[in-house]
Amino acid sequence: MEIRRADKDDLDDFVRVYVESYRGLEDYAYTRKRDIKNYFKWLLSRDKDGVMVAEIDGEAVGFVACDTNWFSIFERKKVGEIHELFVLPEFRGEGIGAKLMEKALEYALERNRKVAELWVGRTNYRARRFYASQGFEEAGEWGKWVRMRKVLVR
Repeated sequence: MEIRRADKDDLDDFVRVYVESYRGLEDYAYTRKRDIKNYFKWLLSRDKDGVMVAEIDGEAVGFVACDTNWFSIFERKKVGEIHELFVLPEFRGEGIGAKLMEKALEYALERNRKVAELWVGRTNYRARRFYASQGFEEAGEWGKWVRMRKVLVR
């Protein structure tokens, strides 16, 4: 597996992997391809170096987007905001998500962020367990979302 920075040429792969990864979790996802494409472009515009793709034999199997320009109203400072992390269902459980998260948090540390945060769907228990296994702690709820945070240390 290789993890590299994503760029505008990864748009179609992002859409394909996103749709497959969120199947069954549409309450927490964009469902129209146009919206998913715009979301990818927005992620790149927020922090192009924080968007990464995992590939196996040249095929995209997962993405992460860490926005180090994000100002958290909860932390009252810029954080490493994990806007997105998803892996194709057939590749889950192989450590790809953990490696994507590791790379995202390394990037946040490189940008001198002391905290990472993310929002996960309240009923997305698999993702909540995964984030907890990566050291994130739940820090409140807002509607259908749960906020999770992790203090970053070198």
